[in-house]
Amino acid sequence: MKPLPLTLILSGLALGASLPVLSQTQDQPDAGAETGEIAESGQREAFRTFEPSDEEQAYFAETAKLTQQGGEAIYRAVCSGCHMPEGEGAVGAGMYPALADNEMLEFPEYPIYVIVHGQKAMPPLGGILDDEQVAEVTNYIRSNFGNDYVEGEEGIAATPEDVAGVRP
Repeated sequence: MKPLPLTLILSGLALGASLPVLSQTQDQPDAGAETGEIAESGQREAFRTFEPSDEEQAYFAETAKLTQQGGEAIYRAVCSGCHMPEGEGAVGAGMYPALADNEMLEFPEYPIYVIVHGQKAMPPLGGILDDEQVAEVTNYIRSNFGNDYVEGEEGIAATPEDVAGVRP
């Protein structure tokens, strides 16, 4: 089931459960403050008694996987919205660290861990990226934006095995 239809179904169930309460209060000319209390208790009851079907629970248990392949494509699809197209980072609703010229990317373990598990405002992406994708985007950010931590004598590329090692 797609997210929008599921949202509409859940909203409809919650609204349907509160309609009897709301219709009772409309018939009372002096419902006043009670209207809010009655409606609120009806809404609470609707959410307390809602039991999702097995199909609905399975929908929430399954995480949609990202289909992009290659570090640059993954970066553009997932990371550039916050870290910006050239890795310069941003400040606004929060702080989005610059990936450009970032010494924290020298070794692959740190960015792998942050990508898989998240950190502060960054959500964990381990559920939507497989080990190969995490390694690819890690190597992309570590070898672009003024970073040169993958190639050369001292370069260390991230591998899918490295990623598997940080997963729970």
